[in-house]
Amino acid sequence: MSTSSLPQRSDVRKKKKPVRKRKKKSFLRRLTRVFLFFIVLLVAAGGWLYFAPSAHNLRYLIADTLITTQHRYMAKYIIGEDELKNRVAEYNQRFVHMGDEKDTHTIATPAPEVEAEKPLVEIEKVSGTSYTGYVMTVNDPTKVRLGVPGKIGSGEKVSSMVKRTGAIAGVNGGGFADPNWKGNGFKPIGLVISQGKLFYNGLGGKKSTQIVGLDKQGKMIAGNYSLEELSELGVQEAVSFQPRIIVNGKGLIKNAAEGWGIAPRTAMGQRADGALLFVVIDGRQPGYSIGANLYDVQQIMLKHGAVIAANLDGGSSTVLVKDNEIVNKPSSQYGERYLPTAFLVFEHPEQAQIANIWEGLDPSQIDAAKKRTQ
Repeated sequence: MSTSSLPQRSDVRKKKKPVRKRKKKSFLRRLTRVFLFFIVLLVAAGGWLYFAPSAHNLRYLIADTLITTQHRYMAKYIIGEDELKNRVAEYNQRFVHMGDEKDTHTIATPAPEVEAEKPLVEIEKVSGTSYTGYVMTVNDPTKVRLGVPGKIGSGEKVSSMVKRTGAIAGVNGGGFADPNWKGNGFKPIGLVISQGKLFYNGLGGKKSTQIVGLDKQGKMIAGNYSLEELSELGVQEAVSFQPRIIVNGKGLIKNAAEGWGIAPRTAMGQRADGALLFVVIDGRQPGYSIGANLYDVQQIMLKHGAVIAANLDGGSSTVLVKDNEIVNKPSSQYGERYLPTAFLVFEHPEQAQIANIWEGLDPSQIDAAKKRTQ
């Protein structure tokens, strides 16, 4: 065979180059098509979300979820700025009215020997389509006290309150002024009552507020009340928060669409036998737990026998502590938040030392954004 008939190395290289160019062009064309496909898909999805009647509920679910976060302003891009304002006002009005019905529930006091057979605190894991969380049952409601921070000028982590006071468990309590989500956790919203004493009065000129608390017998009190009414009822531990979601054994939220978005949640309820129920739902953590709406929380409470229940502060404040360990997974990237109040459980509550950290302070003069000193 003649060597001249064999292809030269240089000729092979020259023949391969066009193949590489064709492959490169083919890859770019495929990439362009994929990119255009996703652009068309995004435009179509956006058009459906904003204009299709079938997307109405999803659109408002997204907006309601954003309303519960520090990015509330972004909800205006989903439903419009005017509708955002109307939506917030509508929820506030609805929540106020949910606290109007008179609560008539009574609790049975179990015999000491029966009570001794039960553990004081029981924790059960719960889950649903979009959430994972816990139900903490406190079998003796008289063992709960409202904890507050130990230092002036700053809130305190619930785990710190539990350890400092000798409590065996605790959950976050009421809301607080939180400018730009950078608050120091020291300025509560509304009232704070602990051990039968008014620790904090931030009502200003308001005559009443929605409270969540307990009276001397451990009966849960929740709804709209004035200071005079709270005194007559003998309320011992209480914070301001809303809405009440169960009263006289019936749920007040009709369906998920009225559930105020999906978020981390904390709520308190009570069974007819007096046992307290604390529902703690994690959220804002894809792959683990997105969160729950208030309808979800209401249904968990009803399933566990609650005859009364109310919402507590949620979001990144949501936390459950037992035996000095954080049980749930708080959603804040910084871990636990500094808070003004927590419901704490004690084996011997009469020994708990909880001082009024706000005594002598003017609520209007407290700087909610001042840098923490601890």
